[in-house]
Amino acid sequence: MTDAGADREARDWWRTSIIDMAPGTIRFRGYAIEDLTGRVGLVQMIWLMTRGELPTPAQAALLEAAMVAGVDHGPQAPSIAIARMAATCGVGLNGAIGSAVNVLGDVHGGAGEQAVELYEAVAARLDAGVAMADAVRETLAAQVAAHGKVVPGFGHRFHPVDPRAPRLLALVDEAAARGEVSGRFAAIARAIEAALAAGREGRRIPLNIDGATAVVHAELGFAAPLARGLFCLSRSVGILAHAWEQTQQGGRNKGPMPRRLLPTYDGPGPRDVPPGDGEP
Repeated sequence: MTDAGADREARDWWRTSIIDMAPGTIRFRGYAIEDLTGRVGLVQMIWLMTRGELPTPAQAALLEAAMVAGVDHGPQAPSIAIARMAATCGVGLNGAIGSAVNVLGDVHGGAGEQAVELYEAVAARLDAGVAMADAVRETLAAQVAAHGKVVPGFGHRFHPVDPRAPRLLALVDEAAARGEVSGRFAAIARAIEAALAAGREGRRIPLNIDGATAVVHAELGFAAPLARGLFCLSRSVGILAHAWEQTQQGGRNKGPMPRRLLPTYDGPGPRDVPPGDGEP
């Protein structure tokens, strides 16, 4: 390989369309950082970095609403509890944040991504000419067969009605009325909610924060995996706040329960170790 070829190979090793960085120059998707700074908000920057273009003001406002709604749910949320416990272990804020974000997986943190996939599956059936009720019924049947009875984005273990969801859905409705989004995924989410209630003799399994933010992300055209990434960014705000608060409160090596409370032990009772070879 020639020197020029080796140089090109090295330059192409981490090929990127996100940032153009050279001595004295920093451009994101073509925009100079000095032009963006002070003129573009953080949510707009998130959109630019992940989507390649700046959002419209309406798009940015709707995404920001979804990100605000998901910042925190208290220390009973595993990610927040882990951040606080980690802070008492002396790992610093970055360690506490990393520990917490690392548990935002398929069960805690992934429901938004899964809900977008669910809505998109319904939308695909609608595009194929299936009526809404049938598209929802078929999609839910496939979802339950593949993943069990828990439907991502619906129901909440604390809230009979998640107070965050109606507000987000109302904002989507307002944006749809102004022609800023289609409103299609809001309609799909409502149809799923109705189908779940009908299948449980009228007992509502209402939309939760994951299902509502998924509506926003789907309406705005974000790919399903990005929905989880956006939730991680949103929840990181609460994680940081709790880790910092715990740092100010102090405490060392705090576990999940006060020291006076011990876990229930359900193993064998006290017993002797059997003698080994050569032991009396």
